[in-house]
Amino acid sequence: MAKASARHILVDDKSSCEVLKSRIEAGEDFASIAREYSNCPSGQEGGELGEFRPGQMVKEFDEVVFSAELGKVHGPVQTQFGFHLIEITARTA
Repeated sequence: MAKASARHILVDDKSSCEVLKSRIEAGEDFASIAREYSNCPSGQEGGELGEFRPGQMVKEFDEVVFSAELGKVHGPVQTQFGFHLIEITARTA
């Protein structure tokens, strides 16, 4: 069964998410930004979510993690929790 590892940053609004994405794409460290800005407890771990399988995360999150390009920052991805930036760090089929 497929599994993936990812890290994310969760914020309340799309514009904040876009600003943070721009900063990461300009070279700022994903983990540092996660620690400073993420509303998720995983932010203290640099946004690390560990390994998970399809169906363990909300649908919108799963769709990105199990289909999008690895090693790239994706988002803003809206879920019931807010807006996410997601970086897929590993995935197996």
